[in-house]
Amino acid sequence: FLYISVTFCLLFLLASAFFISYVYGIVLDAGSSHTSMFIYKWPADKQNGTGIVTQHSECHAKGGGISSYAGKPGDAAKSLEECMNHALKKIPKSRQQQTPLCLGATAGMRLLKEINPAESERVLKEVGNKLNSYPFQFKEAKILSGQEEGAFGWVTVNYLLENFIKYGFVGHWLNPGKSTIGALDLGGASTQITFETSQYLENLESQMKLTLYGNTYTLYTHSFLCYGQDQFLKRLLAHLIQTQGVSNQVINPCYPPKFNISINLGKDVFDSVCTKKYKPANLDAKRNVTVVGSGDYQQCVNNVTEIFTFSNCSYSMCSFDGVFQPRVTGSFMVRYEQKQIYITNIALTSPSHAVEAAKLICNMTITEVLIFSHELQANLTEKYMKYMKNLCSMSNFVQVLLTNGYHFDEASFPHVSFEKDVRSSVGWALGYMLEVSNKVPAESLSMMKALPSGPWTGVIIILTTFVLFALVYCLMIYRNAND
Repeated sequence: FLYISVTFCLLFLLASAFFISYVYGIVLDAGSSHTSMFIYKWPADKQNGTGIVTQHSECHAKGGGISSYAGKPGDAAKSLEECMNHALKKIPKSRQQQTPLCLGATAGMRLLKEINPAESERVLKEVGNKLNSYPFQFKEAKILSGQEEGAFGWVTVNYLLENFIKYGFVGHWLNPGKSTIGALDLGGASTQITFETSQYLENLESQMKLTLYGNTYTLYTHSFLCYGQDQFLKRLLAHLIQTQGVSNQVINPCYPPKFNISINLGKDVFDSVCTKKYKPANLDAKRNVTVVGSGDYQQCVNNVTEIFTFSNCSYSMCSFDGVFQPRVTGSFMVRYEQKQIYITNIALTSPSHAVEAAKLICNMTITEVLIFSHELQANLTEKYMKYMKNLCSMSNFVQVLLTNGYHFDEASFPHVSFEKDVRSSVGWALGYMLEVSNKVPAESLSMMKALPSGPWTGVIIILTTFVLFALVYCLMIYRNAND
């Protein structure tokens, strides 16, 4: 009898696993350089109104970001077809009509909107029409504000670190009672800072409130357009050209000594709204010039610092460019893309260590940089070799941003960690999906009908067979006892 009971319990648990009903969701992260699609899923019953979300699958669209299709919006829509067909294969057909589908465009489209609002609308419309043609529950295709991008990135980081909810030993999801950490996101066209704070915020435009798993969080968040890596590097070149004058040769103290490269003034420097204020009058956009590196740390950091504006603060405290920021508190994670490699074997635990690391990198020749990078990153691919010339620039940018901009000092800098974005889920998309899960109604057990007819029939046959076997077994025991 004990054997039968244990077997029945195990079979019941197995059947219960079959009955778990998942809700799916799709987020397309339309970044400045490329578009990635993430498919998420969560149990349909949720926890305090928010789903326990995990990544189910992902796909990276070929080509550039949707903003690069300005003037040919149909191609932007077409670039998503391969990933959307991937979603059709990965999400059960019985769940597709209930699967929310959202596209969020970030800084690349924010820049396009500033340059050409009508064209950005055309791109979004074409993309929206394409997504709406699939059998999913299309929600929206929109340009995320910088604050939304920062806040959702903060949600992702803290969710993955189990700061919101954790599965306990008692078999239930619990609030771990842990403090949240701040998120510093270094993107291609913008950079964001987001952290939870109880301080009085003098500018409410930088405040966001989010409710997750029954708890409400008050955040400070701000996004700095044109301070992402790609746009910052263009601004640095534009600044050097402006200060030195347009000539056949431009000296870049941030490039390795004696390194040189030919650039086009139009497409490589002055094709962005971010470099507009540096653009010389009567510029020949077709002209090529040679940029020669001098590997001068001090000159590099001086020029990088001049890109920021640390004056004209109308609040009690500011970060830079006149933007209010309360005092940074707690731990922070810096998220950066693989191409933004901040290479050093020096532990970055203080501002002085950051300076030491930057000096080390800026004094290297391009050959030394390549050798050093291979030693520290054996899997460094050819794709990222072209970014090696920018290591000194980026090292100084990160140093100035954290210390002069966000005001991390000797006490707070040790609480900053660097996380290379090799896992897709470290971006804003997962946080966005958690917010979307708040709006998807939870299903009661009686409503969970996601199990296809094939597996369902199998479970019924197994259970029926077991019950018949148990009855026969009990009957045999009963007869033996009477005999």
